[in-house]
Amino acid sequence: MPQTGASVIWITGSGGLIGTYLVATAAKTTVLQTGTPAALESRGPAARSGSGLRVVGLTRPILDLTDVAAVCERFRRDRPELIIHCAALTRAVLCEQDPALARKINVEVTRLLVDLAADVFFLFISTDLVFDGKTGWYDEEAPVNPLTVYAQTKAEAEQIVFQNPSHTVIRTSLNGGTSPAGNRGFNEELRRAWESGKATRLFVDEFRCPIPAVETARAIWDLVNKRATGLFHVAGKERLSRWQIGELVAARWPQLHPKLERGSIHDYAGPPRSADTSLSCAKAEGVLGRPLPRLNEWLKAHPEERF
Repeated sequence: MPQTGASVIWITGSGGLIGTYLVATAAKTTVLQTGTPAALESRGPAARSGSGLRVVGLTRPILDLTDVAAVCERFRRDRPELIIHCAALTRAVLCEQDPALARKINVEVTRLLVDLAADVFFLFISTDLVFDGKTGWYDEEAPVNPLTVYAQTKAEAEQIVFQNPSHTVIRTSLNGGTSPAGNRGFNEELRRAWESGKATRLFVDEFRCPIPAVETARAIWDLVNKRATGLFHVAGKERLSRWQIGELVAARWPQLHPKLERGSIHDYAGPPRSADTSLSCAKAEGVLGRPLPRLNEWLKAHPEERF
């Protein structure tokens, strides 16, 4: 091991929104049991506090995940006991333009990491967009029907992860917060537009369950601590339209004089969009022992957050 007695954790996509918050909050986790359940049982109690962790945040400049040889070498060197795989090509338009690249990054990289992590606790971050949005309030038993290349690649990657019953998939929705690049959170995209004086056209008939990324990270660490395996939905408890989300963020930044325009999903000319991918998170809440937050209430309770 690189550091005697330290558990090594890989967080891929650590320059993204969720990855950033996972790295920032790793040391705050009180008990962390890494490895697969079978591996944990074989070596007895393995609880480690945050001080016993070595968190390796992986960004493309640090490690190109499409470089198979480099990834295998780094894995042998670090010997991580936990991998949280956040990295992905997420821009829907880019995925439609280059489906081969989308598949390479979203599917083949996941396959490589899953193969390496056969005896390692592996957690994969997926999306509510694996659903077609025809009904809403999807639970973990609902069949997927992805409409876009991005969603198709994430659904395929999920199936790869599911091949190992000791691994975990977490589907989430729109995440907000502050990212290193300043453009990964839904709130950041809105704020950047308003800062430049642009109006934002927001759909009144497209619904998601937005959640602050810090709460997603908190839920992920709690699920890791509980050694929860399988499929979980982790999203906000509140179903909101894009328009309603925009209103909440606009109220946070009155000094920018936000300009919002009502729109409809039916007028959108880009890749297909799922109208309602609201997620039922009862399963995750049962394991966590607490409800996931409503965005409206969370924003009121955290007025100091730069959201």
